Amino acid sequence: MIELVAGVDEAGRGPLAGPVVAAAVILDPQAMPAGIRDSKKLSAAMRERLAPLIQHRARAFAVAVVSASEIDDMNIFQASLHAMRQALWALQPLPERALIDGTHCPAELPCPAEGIVRGDLTVPLISAASIIAKVARDRILCELDARYPDYGFARHKGYPTPQHLAALRRFGPCPEHRRSYRPVQAVLTEAGAS
Repeated sequence: MIELVAGVDEAGRGPLAGPVVAAAVILDPQAMPAGIRDSKKLSAAMRERLAPLIQHRARAFAVAVVSASEIDDMNIFQASLHAMRQALWALQPLPERALIDGTHCPAELPCPAEGIVRGDLTVPLISAASIIAKVARDRILCELDARYPDYGFARHKGYPTPQHLAALRRFGPCPEHRRSYRPVQAVLTEAGAS
């Protein structure tokens, strides 16, 4: 019988705005779509093409979202672990083992887990999860762009680009900005001082 192994990764630790998103996927290695690599090594168009293929071939997949305000409450490290834990518990069937990108595994998982440094580059199952997480997060940021058009979220996805930092200084933070992040704190401090 084939062991049910889940790959797990997250997207969105570095941005100043929006959620952190984790994905977990159980996928037969023989059914892996061609072209699977770390999501950061793929174009947006290639990720959009691969994500539905992965989901279609997966035995199970799940996505978990932790909001900017929750990130501020628990810090990005804990928020990332929380999202990964939620994604793993949401899988049906539950996995028998999990391969997680990074050195730290969340507590209270439904199965034994192994953290793999740079797993998104070396383990196709983790790469598949990274693609699903990145595509899901990018879609959320495009939705936020429609709600908060001044910031350009659809372009930079909340990362601290010069354009985003300029908009942040000009308009101040919106509700989706992470107040615990230094550039956002700096703008709030400046606004309080003036």
